[in-house]
Amino acid sequence: MDNQERYANIIFLNAVLPLLKVIIEDDEKLTAKFSKLTGTLQISALCEEGKVGTHYEIEEDGIKVIKGVIESPTLELEFKSIELFNGFFKGTSKKLPKIKGIRHLKLLMASLGGLMKMANLLGLSTLPPEEKEKKLLVRLYFYLLSSGISQLNKVGHPEISKWVKKSPDRVYAWTVENDEEMSAYLRIKAGNSKASRGIYKRSKPFFTMRFDSTESALGILMEIDDMIESTIKGKLVMEGAPEFGAQLGEYMTVVGGFAK
Repeated sequence: MDNQERYANIIFLNAVLPLLKVIIEDDEKLTAKFSKLTGTLQISALCEEGKVGTHYEIEEDGIKVIKGVIESPTLELEFKSIELFNGFFKGTSKKLPKIKGIRHLKLLMASLGGLMKMANLLGLSTLPPEEKEKKLLVRLYFYLLSSGISQLNKVGHPEISKWVKKSPDRVYAWTVENDEEMSAYLRIKAGNSKASRGIYKRSKPFFTMRFDSTESALGILMEIDDMIESTIKGKLVMEGAPEFGAQLGEYMTVVGGFAK
């Protein structure tokens, strides 16, 4: 397995799959379905080391996302290889995973419904019509990009790890007009990185990408609009030195490239 497949797999396992919880909690119908279920859902891929994956503990009071795999989950979607896993989530492979625990039909149908909605949202090339979906999509992108950059640092992506290693204690943030729900940030320092959701409140972030609306945010996040033009028009305000905005934008593109 080459590094590109490895990096893509880390993005899907640790930055994309955790978004399933966000989607379920945002959708009333999905929330209702999962509220009646208990068990463990696992999405995994076989590899030389054995198996990699992410699993979800589903209880009446909510869903917990946990990195790594466990033995004998209630329901498991298992791919034969990391390449097939990556291809499936990129939409370049139609090879379906092996389903273990198929007798748990309600959990299977609810899980597939959530995964399909996630794939549809992240696969959009135009803005969704409803404001509620626009807000959800902005959140998904903010969470994916902040977590994705941090995850690539943790597995030694050369450019990102070099950037983090040299950095003093700094916070990089994304937000839509101070909306705490549509905000995320990345804290880096001397090789360490941590992505978090919401607004960083301990001090003013070192650099913030601030959008004036969901449409402006999605225009950049979905690579529909030009960043320089959006900045000139005031749709995007970069609070901090412009060179750091360019650098952050470059790493956002790196994450997006692995997730597509």
